[in-house]
Amino acid sequence: MSQKSSKVENDVSAATSNKLLVICIDRDNDVGEKAGIITPVIGRDACIDAALRLALEDPEDADSNSIFAAIKTYEDLISKGYQAEVITVAGVKSKGVQADEKILKETKKALEKFSANGAVIVSDGEDDESVVPVIQNILPVISVQRVVMKVSRSVEYSYAVFGKYLKMIAYDAKYSKFFLGVPGILLLIGGVATVVGYTAEITAILVSILGGAFLIRAFDIDRAWSNWAKPTPMGFIRIFTMVTGILLMLSSVPAGVNAIDEELLKSETEILLIFSNEVIIGQFISGALPILWIGMGAIFAGILLSNWIGGIPRQISDILRIVVLASLYPTVFQFTNIMINDESSFTLIPPLLGGLAVTLISATILFKKYRKHKNQEMISD
Repeated sequence: MSQKSSKVENDVSAATSNKLLVICIDRDNDVGEKAGIITPVIGRDACIDAALRLALEDPEDADSNSIFAAIKTYEDLISKGYQAEVITVAGVKSKGVQADEKILKETKKALEKFSANGAVIVSDGEDDESVVPVIQNILPVISVQRVVMKVSRSVEYSYAVFGKYLKMIAYDAKYSKFFLGVPGILLLIGGVATVVGYTAEITAILVSILGGAFLIRAFDIDRAWSNWAKPTPMGFIRIFTMVTGILLMLSSVPAGVNAIDEELLKSETEILLIFSNEVIIGQFISGALPILWIGMGAIFAGILLSNWIGGIPRQISDILRIVVLASLYPTVFQFTNIMINDESSFTLIPPLLGGLAVTLISATILFKKYRKHKNQEMISD
């Protein structure tokens, strides 16, 4: 473990603070998830105990070394005559805003017991250091120290690490279904295709499967679906509204086709001419628009309702999503009128400005309400 003590001394000596709080940050809460430790952990002995318990639960976790590094920094400051205290704060496993809020609350709680006027941050990577601006809101940050693990560079160690990852790919279902499952399906289909003689057709299927797998993994579709499909009230609401919305959106296609004048379809015999006829396209969109918008609204409303029941603080974005959808409807509808009736493009300006005004007013009201709610929470804390 490499720790730049001289940098700490320079940073601290250049500051005017004399009561320093050494903060070890564990943003993904390994100390709580793995060792069952309740944070904030305040004091040298308590931090040593937390680091030992975490190291026993997971010897490969770098957070235990970060805690020891924070303790060493604390002892160095004490030896230089500073008043200091060391703490360990943690976020939540999913990180994000909730983790940062939890770290902020725990730091405030520690400041109630030790009134510091400067902070030294100790972490094991950039992810933990992203919380520094949050802590700076309540306490000046004098120095940020990153703990870097010294590991063996021998060939034997490299083989051991490589073997460990191969074992994870082979036996861990989280990785094997993609790294082994998808190639296995492709090889199986390719072998069958070679035997039966449909090589060209099967090649197209193989490319499609591979492309679909890449898309699913790239956009986290499998993980998102597993979260959506959890057997909870929120999960059932999301599934119901998602299926309803998709069915409505699909049904908008025949509705759009039925809205097209049959005489126009008869006059245009080629597909290319049909798609280049702006009146036909306008009539199709005009007919499909109401049901399409209702389907999208059903999906957005389901997200809002499930988040509201689950207590997830995303109401602002969920409500704004529905407001924007409703505000765009007049603009898109007027666009279809321009295509069908050959109206002036300037007729798009009034609904566009109206939708923009509604969106801005709604966003302002919602953000003011959110800030008021957050201020009340901070006062109560």
